[in-house]
Amino acid sequence: MTVYLPIAELSVNIFIILGMGAAVGFLSGMFGVGGGFLITPLLIFYNIPPVVAVATGANQVVASSISGAITHFRRGTLDMKLGTVLLVGGLCGATAGVWLFALLRRLGQLDLVISLLYVALLGTVGALMLVESIRALRRAAKDQPVTLRKPGHHNWVHGLPLKMRFKKSKIYLSIIPLVVLGFSIGVLTSIMGVGGGFIMVPAMIYLLRIPTNVVVGTSLFQIIFVTAYTTIMQATTNNSVDIVLAFILMVAGVVGAQYGVRVGQRLRGEQLRALLALLVLAVGMRLAVDLVLAPENIYSVVSEGGRR
Repeated sequence: MTVYLPIAELSVNIFIILGMGAAVGFLSGMFGVGGGFLITPLLIFYNIPPVVAVATGANQVVASSISGAITHFRRGTLDMKLGTVLLVGGLCGATAGVWLFALLRRLGQLDLVISLLYVALLGTVGALMLVESIRALRRAAKDQPVTLRKPGHHNWVHGLPLKMRFKKSKIYLSIIPLVVLGFSIGVLTSIMGVGGGFIMVPAMIYLLRIPTNVVVGTSLFQIIFVTAYTTIMQATTNNSVDIVLAFILMVAGVVGAQYGVRVGQRLRGEQLRALLALLVLAVGMRLAVDLVLAPENIYSVVSEGGRR
């Protein structure tokens, strides 16, 4: 059974798209990630134009982030003030990212840049996560305690000016690194179609020393508005959001996430991190292989909506 995607300008097997959405939703529920960094490469593998894959992937992250942010707000683990500062940087970064996205598209270099960014980002993050999770598994096997620096310990970031007090997080921190972090995530959201939580959360915990209990909820709060803003900007500026594709992915993702949560609750944290690291590395390696192998069709016809 096929369905026509009006913006991507091609027909796809609806069951394959449903399977992708369900699989990414399952992994999102299992690992606690937005899934944007997985769904975008999968869509590209299925020959969805990268222009459409990036914009539509960002749209899917909105739905999952809203649900998570509401839960954290009710639990009191969301710092609205901290999230607002991150959001300011995120919106500025998203605006710059959409402009850069359009520029790269006009130059004909968008597909290459997206693939290179994914290979570099997924390779780096996946390798770091795998090393950390292997160490954690070894410590767990030897019954050794995990030694982590507690939030609140100072480093060079805490010596920066323009400090602000965040009562919910119980920290006194410069807004400069927060705005820079938010800006960087905004750019990545626009160009790569990711929520950025898999980068923002570790940065907030290990670099900025923000208490872990408010990090996830605050990150999701920022991601909601940045991804929603990016989706609107991509739709109006680049006409690259395919609502049919987005709807199918969101429906399948919601169903898959329910089962992913159940499976994730049965595994230990270090096991989950190791599996996620292997998954991230596998996607990055697949993209890297596609970059070096010669394509089957050397020439392609490009239309305004995407590749044909």
